[in-house]
Amino acid sequence: MNREFWLFVHLLGVVIWVGGMFFAHMVLRPSVRDLTPAERLPLMREVIGRFLHWALMAMALIVASGVFLWGSTPMARAPAGWHLMLGGFGLMLAVYLYLRFVPYSRLEAALDSGDLPGAGAHLAMIRLLMGMNLVFGLGVMGAALLLA
Repeated sequence: MNREFWLFVHLLGVVIWVGGMFFAHMVLRPSVRDLTPAERLPLMREVIGRFLHWALMAMALIVASGVFLWGSTPMARAPAGWHLMLGGFGLMLAVYLYLRFVPYSRLEAALDSGDLPGAGAHLAMIRLLMGMNLVFGLGVMGAALLLA
């Protein structure tokens, strides 16, 4: 397969991951703000859970295509944008893993036990982390385009 195919796969992964965070943060969140906590929190658990699954698949696409695109280029000869993409991916992956295994797991547990105030607090942390990762993702995209 040629370079253009792998670049498409790479961009597809980025669109799914970063676009999903944009949708959740800028479209979904304001749209459900008027729902009661008993309605909003289970809905957000379901949506975020599905998003986390798709984001993981997107990361697999990004890694597989990134390995192919980087190829045999020595680290020292890679463009600065590539280094920023790699470092940014590492940062975003760390945020994703923390979000998935700490506040999201706590959101699920709080909802399962009927603790709506606790679930709301965990959802607020998820919103903060997702917003941070959205900013990181947009920054990585900009840096990659400007410095590649």
